[in-house]
Formats: sequence, structure tokens, C-alpha cells
Amino acid sequence: MKPLQRILHVEDDISIQEVAKVALEIVGGFEVRSCDDGQSAISCADDWQPDLVLLDVMMPGIDGPTTLTRLREQASTQSIPVIFMTAKVQPSEIEHYRAIGALDVVIKPFDPMTLSTQLREIWERSHAG
Repeated sequence: MKPLQRILHVEDDISIQEVAKVALEIVGGFEVRSCDDGQSAISCADDWQPDLVLLDVMMPGIDGPTTLTRLREQASTQSIPVIFMTAKVQPSEIEHYRAIGALDVVIKPFDPMTLSTQLREIWERSHAG
């Protein structure tokens, strides 16, 4: 199994983006790039080829689910795993996000001290077997 190293974080709230970047780089030891909208995330994923995209659901312009659809339409990004990050955590919503192709959902507000561990566990679970 390939280790999780490069994470593209897509979040329109700059304060959340900064907290997540510190949490993932300093606590988790990941290489992180941040985007604040879906369109820039699509081109960054194409250019940088992250191992994982951590994708906010609610964003102006192109939302998370639409961004995921567009990533799946490009050959260069169609197999990059995506984890959604959202405060909308009704079981039906979480099931919907998984049904459209997300590995899992991280709930906001997240704990910066455990975010990296949470992503690694989802990564390992999805690559097991």
C-alpha cells in the first residue's frame, strides 16, 4: 500500500484552511497544498497529483460534490481519493457523499490534533484488502 503523503485541501474559509494546513503538516507530517474553491482545486489536482483530496462540501461557485464529479471526469484525476469535510452530518447526507464516490466524511469542527490520524485511518481502511 502506498503511504499517504500529499494532501490537497479545498476550503473556502481561510481560517479553517490555515488550521487544517498546520494540523496536517506539523502534526501529521504531510505535504499539503490548499485551494479556496473547486475550480482551482481541479487544476491543482491535475498539476500536483495529490494522494488524497480533502474537500469542503459547501463552497461558493462549484461546491464539493460538483468538484468531485469534475475530478472524476478527467483521466488524470479520476482515481484520486476524496474525503469530504462538512458540518452537515445527517446519516443520509453522509451516505449520499459516500454513494457519489467519497471515501468518507470528516465532520466540522474537526480536532486539529487528531485530523491527521483520522485521515490515515480512512486511507488505510480504504486500501485494505
